[in-house]
Amino acid sequence: MPTLGIELCDAGLLAATCDKNEAQVLSIPDSKGVTEWPGFAWHDGQKYSFGRAAEDQWFVHPRRVVHTFWSRLTHEPSTLGPAGKPASFSELCFHFLREYSQQLTTATKTREKIVLAVPGAYLKDAATEEEKIGLLLGMAGELNLPLVGIVDRACASLCDPRSAGFNPALPVVVLDLNLEEVELTLFTADQRLERKDFIHLPQSGLTQLLKQLTGTMGNRFLRHTAFDILEDGSIEQSFYRQTKEFLTSGALEHRFQINTATRAYEMVSKREQMAADAGPFVSALVQNVINFVRNSPHASEPCTIALGGLAARVPGLEQRLRTAGFSRLLRLPDGAAACGAAKIGESHVQAPAELAEIQVDVGVPLHLARCSHTADWEARLQKVRLAGPRVPPTHVIFDGMGHPLGNGSRFTIGVARGAADLVLPETFGAAADCAIPLLREGGKVYFVDATAARDTEGATSQGGRTAIDAGDRLTIRCGSVSAEVLFAHCTVNGSRDRD
Repeated sequence: MPTLGIELCDAGLLAATCDKNEAQVLSIPDSKGVTEWPGFAWHDGQKYSFGRAAEDQWFVHPRRVVHTFWSRLTHEPSTLGPAGKPASFSELCFHFLREYSQQLTTATKTREKIVLAVPGAYLKDAATEEEKIGLLLGMAGELNLPLVGIVDRACASLCDPRSAGFNPALPVVVLDLNLEEVELTLFTADQRLERKDFIHLPQSGLTQLLKQLTGTMGNRFLRHTAFDILEDGSIEQSFYRQTKEFLTSGALEHRFQINTATRAYEMVSKREQMAADAGPFVSALVQNVINFVRNSPHASEPCTIALGGLAARVPGLEQRLRTAGFSRLLRLPDGAAACGAAKIGESHVQAPAELAEIQVDVGVPLHLARCSHTADWEARLQKVRLAGPRVPPTHVIFDGMGHPLGNGSRFTIGVARGAADLVLPETFGAAADCAIPLLREGGKVYFVDATAARDTEGATSQGGRTAIDAGDRLTIRCGSVSAEVLFAHCTVNGSRDRD
């Protein structure tokens, strides 16, 4: 029987099945036939509505709509509910999950095993994990969900069998765009796929981006048609819906249409315009990625940036990441975490006797991860994280011997047959094409990611480069053989040695 994976993402809950390594995202319609499940809740004074039905009331009745309950998930009271009796955030999550699971049962008929892929913020520390996971386990018990496991969402997304796969020899950073926040998670895959570093950026998610885009597009619509979308909440809601569809569809252009009782208004917008409007959001996001990688002790150059399905649709984001030096980009399929969770669920024989015994994972055995073919050799630059200015290297030190970089424009580390300046031992002979160029430009020395072109489908083929400072280390691996090169700044009689 197929295993179900459920991705608890407030931008839209998703479910998937996996049977014998074949994963498929499920289409789960709500009571009105809509298959979108964004984390919105609406109370009309008598009853609750969730998902797309609630989202469609956001600009019409803003005080009666809440979209932060999945990111909060606490017993704290929300602002939504009957007069004087607001529901807690956890109650809204429960009602939402109950409605979703009922529709899921209708669509799938049977649910033998379920694995939940949860936001990384739920697992950021022991106290948070105890609270959030405890509430989720309580909901699962109330709803009789056959839960067998809970896994970090980013970890699950790297296990999606449909993905092109990532290079396990390099660190990988998963960028997830949620409704209320952005999550950045760094993994290594030496023996296991293991979460090593994590940060979440509150108030920087899809709602903030859509509000910004709706405002800028609305101003452009006003200049083009002399019609103000703020005239009525339902009109603004319609314009928001069109903006969201334009963003998430990835279309190159969109025709905005607003119909009133007297006439119709239209405006054609290009994706380039949306990219310009999203510029400040994208710039801030890329800077956060740079800071995250720069400050993580587990990061190295190069590393892979894996973009969740929604993040990959943000116009201009990929180009800004490439410009910032991230040459290896991997687009994860839509529903990657749901499919990955279902895949992980296949390894669970049965649910534990008690819900409290369910395992919560931030890492999995490497065979469950979707790895690409590993190259014959890999080189990783490990930056030293020190405050203050750094000096460029003058020498490389290998096996206790110093080798001057000289004043030329290029210095190559590689095997003997490649006429390298620094020759690696004969044990690297299996890597016949091993050649790591170091380039000098403007007084700086740069490491060039020469192996990027050998990535499999899903990663870019453009080589990136990173400035090298004294104290940095370069690790070179070929199968079970490895070598480490240290970059140093040497002086003779107080001046830099240029021999």
